[in-house]
Amino acid sequence: MKSLYIKSLVPNEVVTTQFLVLSKDIRQKKTGEVYLSLHLADRTGEMDAKMWDNVAEIMNTFDRDDFVKVKGLMQVYQNRIQFTIHRLRRLEEHEVQYEDYFPCSDRDPEEMFAELNGIIAGLKNPHLRGLLELVFQDSRLAAMYKMAPAAKTIHHACRGGLIEHVLSLCALAKLTAPHYPEIDLDLLLTGAILHDIGKVEELSYSRSFNYSADGQLLGHIVLGLRMLGTKFDHTPNFPVKLRSLVEHMILSHHGELEFGSPKVPVFAEALLLHHLDNLDSKMNAMRSALARDHFADGEFTGYISALERVLLKKDRYLNSMSAVASQPAKPHSGASPSPSPTPIPPAPEVKSKPESNEPVAAPRMPGQPAAPPAVEAQPDAKTAPRERKHEHRPPPSTLFGEKLQAVLEQRK
Repeated sequence: MKSLYIKSLVPNEVVTTQFLVLSKDIRQKKTGEVYLSLHLADRTGEMDAKMWDNVAEIMNTFDRDDFVKVKGLMQVYQNRIQFTIHRLRRLEEHEVQYEDYFPCSDRDPEEMFAELNGIIAGLKNPHLRGLLELVFQDSRLAAMYKMAPAAKTIHHACRGGLIEHVLSLCALAKLTAPHYPEIDLDLLLTGAILHDIGKVEELSYSRSFNYSADGQLLGHIVLGLRMLGTKFDHTPNFPVKLRSLVEHMILSHHGELEFGSPKVPVFAEALLLHHLDNLDSKMNAMRSALARDHFADGEFTGYISALERVLLKKDRYLNSMSAVASQPAKPHSGASPSPSPTPIPPAPEVKSKPESNEPVAAPRMPGQPAAPPAVEAQPDAKTAPRERKHEHRPPPSTLFGEKLQAVLEQRK
């Protein structure tokens, strides 16, 4: 039994374990030597892997969808994990337990199928209930419905993912339908259960998840309508117009023409189904992307193409804020204490005598020579206005100003 899974790998630690090969490419270095670029998986996740040395002797011994035992080193490169393989060999069938390598829903498929049957039994519309009972009386279809993934990679991409997605939609339908009185809950639940039924034939999931030939040629919407057509043929009393509504919900559940729907939703249950389907798939895609990115540092993931954005690792973001807030502020080591401000001496007081006509001398700064005494001027008719004009001139504050003032006074 496999004991070491991708989710439990530790960066920069050499390990020996087993994986399923999802893809295999033989590429060439700049030197001309070949190397292997692989995509490996087990039930807990996927990762890229490279083998740089001794490639020629083993590159033709295994292929995609084979199981391999490897020895190597896991590292984080550009915020993505990458495994460097030192040694590799193909595993034989008797060495493999399949449940170790395929991602599965956390819920038991039989338990989920029992819940689904309970929902069907609770429908009040006898035509819709009879149709769904007929669909799941097909043992081959029921077995595939319990095992199929809901998608190849984007959301609920695990065994049992389809029925898990459907049950989530049914729960959302029961929550939202009472808010809109015009919604027929039985019709909405029928659309939720049948909208992706074509996925059981669109995807192949015996080993790695891939598209079948019919899946590539037709897609799950057309396949689903074709599968239901045979069931409608066995219910001759099914109302024709009600059948058209069910078929329209399958055709339009992607919501937009550019997203693969031949028709856009044109009645309330079809529109609500589209938005609930989109909501559930996006939330699951976000949850899965965050789980895959737990090795990388930082508070954001790398770019997630399925969601067309990077994602915030909310718990790490909040924990980092709490850690910073709880740390007391510390002075920088070796920093000199802040110098205390130098006191500024008060400016020397200047006493003014507004009632006198004598000029006021400017205060003498330290180190300056004393200004020569001013010569008292005799007022007359010509000089009186001039004295009044200069009477309130601000006193000079420099040596040059003092000398200039003295000269002016001598010339009066």
